[in-house]
Amino acid sequence: MDFNQGNNLVLEPVIVANLAAFDMPAHQFVAGGIEQLQFVDVPNYDLFKDTFFKNNLIKVEFFFEINNTINRDYVIDLVLLDANDFPLHSISIPVSAYTGVGKIVTKTEPFESNLAVLTSTRRMSFTITMLQGPALSEASLGSLKLRSSSTGYFSIK
Repeated sequence: MDFNQGNNLVLEPVIVANLAAFDMPAHQFVAGGIEQLQFVDVPNYDLFKDTFFKNNLIKVEFFFEINNTINRDYVIDLVLLDANDFPLHSISIPVSAYTGVGKIVTKTEPFESNLAVLTSTRRMSFTITMLQGPALSEASLGSLKLRSSSTGYFSIK
């Protein structure tokens, strides 16, 4: 047996993890009879700060899937922020109004040459902006759903 072969071993795992998700019914865009045009959430997100990621991560892909069954256009903006809330990277996803036919919007955002952005990220700002269109009420039907994931590609020597 040649145990020195272990010196040349390279592991290349791929790990998929949930990034963010929401399901907002149309009526949540109305409060007290007034349309709420924008929602913002800024959760902490420091997954990639660990030395393991800095040393072994070779590529990351963020994947987004949005299903809009509300008759309004939206824009979903994601901004990666550092420890001082300085914007490092932004992703904008336009979402068309529902017209009676389901249409799922997908977007993949790769990080390969810019991995330092992820290892410096400490928070993510999600902003949902509702654009002009037919009025919504607290009885409006439909929802805006987002599912997203992060796929990390590693090379461990």
